[in-house]
Amino acid sequence: MAMHAVQYDSYGSGSAGLKHVEVPVPTPKKDEVLVKVEATSINPLTGKFRRACFVHFFLPSFLLFLIAVALCFMFFTSPISTKCLKTIDVGGEVVEVGSNVKRFKAGDKVVAMLNALNGGGSAEYAVANESLTVPRLAEVSAAEGAGLIVAGLTALQALVNHSEVKLNGTGPRKNILFTAASGGVGHYAVQLAKLGNTHVTATCGVRNIDLVKSLGADEVLDYNTPEGAALKSPSGQKYDAVIHCTTGIPWSTFEPNLSSSGNVIDITPAVCAMWTFAVKKLTFSKKQLVPLVLILKKENLELIVGLVKEGKLKTVIDSKFPLSKAEDAWSKSIDGHATGKIIVEP
Repeated sequence: MAMHAVQYDSYGSGSAGLKHVEVPVPTPKKDEVLVKVEATSINPLTGKFRRACFVHFFLPSFLLFLIAVALCFMFFTSPISTKCLKTIDVGGEVVEVGSNVKRFKAGDKVVAMLNALNGGGSAEYAVANESLTVPRLAEVSAAEGAGLIVAGLTALQALVNHSEVKLNGTGPRKNILFTAASGGVGHYAVQLAKLGNTHVTATCGVRNIDLVKSLGADEVLDYNTPEGAALKSPSGQKYDAVIHCTTGIPWSTFEPNLSSSGNVIDITPAVCAMWTFAVKKLTFSKKQLVPLVLILKKENLELIVGLVKEGKLKTVIDSKFPLSKAEDAWSKSIDGHATGKIIVEP
């Protein structure tokens, strides 16, 4: 049986490199489920990888350089990866399960993260490993669930693992800054932070100030103003942590705004950020830059899906596109000004 899918013709060509094809429906392996895709979301980092390949990963550390080479080798040599569009967050319905799958059956509604190397979410059907698939509760739509995965898990890890925020509201009060707070990761991060004992300062464009306030931010800075560009808290707060969700802000801007042991958690570290990370580590500085590497855990995905069900977390959807217009969705993502998540629906 054939299905409609969107593939990349080549690296570095942006949305112009997309093509619509008919390909066979994938067959799930013994530990996989076949999902009829109802929604998938676009993560901007994928577009950056396609445009720049390993330039963003060529970091001033020998170990990280070796990791970058390995990643690029896998991307370029995989027989699937050079074709499939790397959308990996999907919400849908299980239609077939592998012989070793115990937790799911045909008809189950799920949220799943696909193989990061092969992707394949921009299609009518996709296969996902059982270990990265969780039930999608009735209160959570396919689009809401698809938006959650990479962005929501990144926000959760940045707050809980790196900023030591307790989502039950206990623990010492923390002052946290979020850059690009209206974006995919940022809008989840603000909401999750307010479940903890936090004072939230956030940056965004002027058109999204009311939205970010509605998500729970205590203070919002327009990044186009001098105060916003300087990241200075209107109430004079020093930040215990910065969840940095954009690019182009130097360490020299962050440092004077940090508390004595404040950290910057960078979700998309570039070369200069990795240099700062190395210098701060080697000099035993109390103020650190922490590059975030997402660690996938099924229980964390179950947690954030549960928070959506309970009404404590929501997915802000910037726009929805049919699969036949996937290139328009990709262009909007590359533009870099989406509010929340961009969703593609087969």
